[in-house]
Amino acid sequence: MTLIVEEAPDRVVWRLNRPEVRNAIDREMVAALHEACAAVEEEPRVVLLIGEGRTFAAGADIAQLRERDRTDALRGINSKIFDRIHRLPMPTLALVDGPALGGGAELAYACDFRIGTPQARIGNPETGLGILAAAGAAWRLAELVGEPLAKEILLAGRVLTAGEALAVRLLNEVVEPGDLLAAGHRLADRITARAPLATRLTKAVFHAPRSAHPFVDDVAQAVLFETEEKRTRMTAFLDRRKEPRS
Repeated sequence: MTLIVEEAPDRVVWRLNRPEVRNAIDREMVAALHEACAAVEEEPRVVLLIGEGRTFAAGADIAQLRERDRTDALRGINSKIFDRIHRLPMPTLALVDGPALGGGAELAYACDFRIGTPQARIGNPETGLGILAAAGAAWRLAELVGEPLAKEILLAGRVLTAGEALAVRLLNEVVEPGDLLAAGHRLADRITARAPLATRLTKAVFHAPRSAHPFVDDVAQAVLFETEEKRTRMTAFLDRRKEPRS
């Protein structure tokens, strides 16, 4: 089983489970991730993504990658699954211990949040293998860290340490390995404490193309204005303000 799925009512943990090859992403894992995405699209929940062992994901399976041809490249095997993860309705959290390289880094980039350990290493060595980072890094990384640093990672093979990634906010937090999953759950707790539909629509509006604004914002707000949860939460807020201060 290349992907272990642990479900809860408001969240799901996906464990990349190929520790013997540092969780290299192969076709079987891609298929399992598609199946897991379908379940979360059907029942939206926060996703926590972690690697078994002391590696997040060391990249695509090089043995398989070496045999792929131009037809495989045009099929977008990895780019399609990472884009699907990026578009999931609720926030996604990558929990990075050890290397997140190549496709592993691109999987982390596709998530909404990234928490790492001091041992985390993030980079894209693809050009050293005669290929490019074609599953999102070539355009998504610049959005995350800015063009100069993105070019250094993509074109010169720079691998960021945990401290460097935290400094540029590619990592939201750095914790010790034993606290990694707990830190992910703490962030998930903060997310799930908020109105689920408001969270879903905020993520959708955030990623809408510039040309769609402000219309898409107004439509999403119109939907939320009609919900009972909006009225309940605002009433509770106003009631708390009426309480006498001690």
